[in-house]
Amino acid sequence: MEHRYLGNSGLKISEIAYGNWLTHGSQVEEDAALACVRQALDEGITTFDTADVYANTKAESVLGRALKGERRESLEIFTKVYWPTGPGGPNDSGLSRKHIMESISGSLTRLQTDYVDLYQAHRYDTETPLEETMQAFADVVRSGKALYIGVSEWTADQIRAGHALSAELGFQLISSQPQYSMLWRVIEDEVVPACEELGIGQIVWSPIAQGVLTGKYKPGQPLPEGSRATDKSGGADNISRWLNDEVLKAVSDLEPIAKDAGLSMAQLAVAWVLQNTNVSAAIIGASRPEQVTDNVKASGVKLADDVMKAIDDAVGHVVLRDPSVTAKAAPASRPT
Repeated sequence: MEHRYLGNSGLKISEIAYGNWLTHGSQVEEDAALACVRQALDEGITTFDTADVYANTKAESVLGRALKGERRESLEIFTKVYWPTGPGGPNDSGLSRKHIMESISGSLTRLQTDYVDLYQAHRYDTETPLEETMQAFADVVRSGKALYIGVSEWTADQIRAGHALSAELGFQLISSQPQYSMLWRVIEDEVVPACEELGIGQIVWSPIAQGVLTGKYKPGQPLPEGSRATDKSGGADNISRWLNDEVLKAVSDLEPIAKDAGLSMAQLAVAWVLQNTNVSAAIIGASRPEQVTDNVKASGVKLADDVMKAIDDAVGHVVLRDPSVTAKAAPASRPT
């Protein structure tokens, strides 16, 4: 497992991180979740990403139990705040000072740790002054409850404004966590250039496009039984955008490219996002330990220029690139 600096900070993280968005506390039983975390550790993953909203706080608790007993200094534990948790009261979401301060305390309790390495704004809060949010994050850092601050799915302009305030307040905004894959490249035109300028690194989620880039979904064929696409409670809505014959045919054209490169389809997809020098880590998820083992083999892979071109030739016509998608997909008001 290779490690990269997170933005221009001195923090090194494993270039493949383990995340538990749609798995721990919801899709898979705890024994399976613990086995996946153990496999991640055995494969050299040191970076673990979660959020308080995942399975309404249950995912944090599962991860805390899974990592209990590990040397804390050898891990990088990330979590997030914004989406509703608890019963959904008026202050149970957003980036107000109240919600941030209460949420970090709850996350630390569930994760069984005194601090997180990275605390992330899970979306931009249109109802809270950015100055209030960033002051609260500054105080979280000064209290020792988080070492660094990041954001997730913010636009380039929002990132610039947040970074400017963090500099004024004396702490580092060092990361952005967007969706990014061969099929979803909306960060390339605006977010990545802004982050390169500001010294912010990307921790990307869904590098295999919710499993579509594994090649298991075939054009004109029924959805595989037990797959994420058939799970109405844990991912079917997120993957549905890719489940059309045009996209699936393009993805199938990647199979000979992966074979020639000596990689599985999932390894090719993860390796592709890691070719972007602004990417500090790619987050993988798993419901079985063998999926972790397969994905981590993408670490350290360097794809030749002709391979990158072949990938673009195969899927370029179905890629989503519009940078306005980030703003359009964001909540217009604080969710409840």
